[in-house]
Amino acid sequence: MRVECKCHGLSGSCTLRTCWKKMAPFREVGDRLLQRFNGASKVMGANDGKTLMPVGLSIKPPDRQDLIYSAESPDFCLADRKTGSLGTRGRACNSTAMDVSGCDLLCCERGHRDQTLEFQENCLCRFHWCCVVQCKKCSVRRELSLCH
Repeated sequence: MRVECKCHGLSGSCTLRTCWKKMAPFREVGDRLLQRFNGASKVMGANDGKTLMPVGLSIKPPDRQDLIYSAESPDFCLADRKTGSLGTRGRACNSTAMDVSGCDLLCCERGHRDQTLEFQENCLCRFHWCCVVQCKKCSVRRELSLCH
């Protein structure tokens, strides 16, 4: 949250000032969270039972602004009943994207196969008075990439 203010008064004078708290733009919040996520520190409970101490060789102990975690995330690449993860085998991905929707990342570097699907779908639909919609069947081809 940040404080934003506006001045009120004749010809721009600030005889009355109104301030309120406003959320940062969503993209900015997401970018900040990603930065903190990437720099998160693993911690464990100290012997006193009250404090947390970093695990391993950390550059610095985490402060109040840092994200911390106590357990590693499960491997979502493989199916796991215990966590409810279905894995990424057979998942559709974008073979041309370099971001999180790309096949390299989604398929956990196991590779992917490209497949052409041909199916029928309704097209050129028309509404006829009263209460009837008539459609033609069109043959559609789609290129699909699926994770190995």
